[in-house]
Amino acid sequence: MGHKHHHHVDPESGDSRVASAVAINLALTVAQVIGGIISGSLSLIADALHNFSDAIALIIAFAARKIARRPSDAQMTFGYGRIEAVAALVNYTTLIVIGLYLVYEAILRFIDPSPVTGWIIVIVAGAALLIDLATAALTYTMSKTSVNMRAAFLHNLADALGSVAVIIAGTLVLLYGWLWVDPAVTVLIAGYILWQSFSELPGVVRILMLGSPADMDAAAVIETIAQVPGVVSVHHVHLWMMGEHDPALDAHVVLEPGSDGPRIRGEIKKRLETEHHLHHTTLEIEHPSDQCNDSPMIGH
Repeated sequence: MGHKHHHHVDPESGDSRVASAVAINLALTVAQVIGGIISGSLSLIADALHNFSDAIALIIAFAARKIARRPSDAQMTFGYGRIEAVAALVNYTTLIVIGLYLVYEAILRFIDPSPVTGWIIVIVAGAALLIDLATAALTYTMSKTSVNMRAAFLHNLADALGSVAVIIAGTLVLLYGWLWVDPAVTVLIAGYILWQSFSELPGVVRILMLGSPADMDAAAVIETIAQVPGVVSVHHVHLWMMGEHDPALDAHVVLEPGSDGPRIRGEIKKRLETEHHLHHTTLEIEHPSDQCNDSPMIGH
């Protein structure tokens, strides 16, 4: 069974690079919007909205990253780590709204084509491509040690591909006057935004809904506990994710009469860490005489 490993790195490292990436993307958005309005290109404005959403996503992720470092307190006894999942939900929901709006605008352009200035599209999209690559370069080093930065790095590479598509659209309009290419490329960009958002959203919802880790077999975890000598049965099992990389478990474990509870508890925790990378476990020890009656194996 494969498991993802979280690499512990300096939480402050990379903050300045993220800030630089935000500034670059905001500047790019302004340039693309101006170029899109002047040229009449919907695909350029679509790419601008995508870059703007990227900048906002980076800002939200940056703020969430800062908040997530706060220690647990009386108000948030589990800590603030899950704020990153909330931020991701906001970002993906916004992307879906933007994607649907772009599809709507593209359909209107197909029905009533508008003239566009191809050379402006090519110049602005060319500059966007360079900035997308620069942003990717800013996050490349961090992408090796952080899953969040790796996602940002891959996202910027995808943005670069979107800029290439806009350049192609502008070139075809410039050479052949094919106005339909502009809304067609817009649909492709919107399709990518929607595909990316809908594919990532279930994982975020899974964290917020206290779902079990997607790559962890609950039945295998229960079997690991049940195989420890001295264990009679297991019930009230809960598997969830405290954060993206922090799976947790709590369960009621019934032991044989006269068993060494602390030793068996320690053995269970050791096996869960070794076999399933479960480092957050809470076990309530019971005996046949005082165990819960008619208890489900999973949940309450």
